[in-house]
Amino acid sequence: MEEHKSAIDRKARVQVLAELYCGLGFLVAQMLAFMRLTFWELTWDVMEPICFFVTSLHFALAYGFFLGTSTEPSFKGYFNQRFRTKQRSFLDNKYFFVFADAIASENLDKN
Repeated sequence: MEEHKSAIDRKARVQVLAELYCGLGFLVAQMLAFMRLTFWELTWDVMEPICFFVTSLHFALAYGFFLGTSTEPSFKGYFNQRFRTKQRSFLDNKYFFVFADAIASENLDKN
């Protein structure tokens, strides 16, 4: 039973890390696109409001994450929240209700 749970934990960790790396790739692509638009295509006068609104959107998304999960909107907080969600999903799919209940009570004890 413990072997199955550790396999589920590994699978959840790999998927959450993949999500985080995809997010990093998106942010790098966005930064490169903004640099391209700012220095070659357009000017800072055009790009400044666009950058402001995109930054405001990122802040609003982080604040929404905090309101929805009561978790600090940091990379560690996002990782832990997504890991618990994936872990619970895999545990429910494998019918490990005993483990799911133990993890839920463990998370309640931490908070």
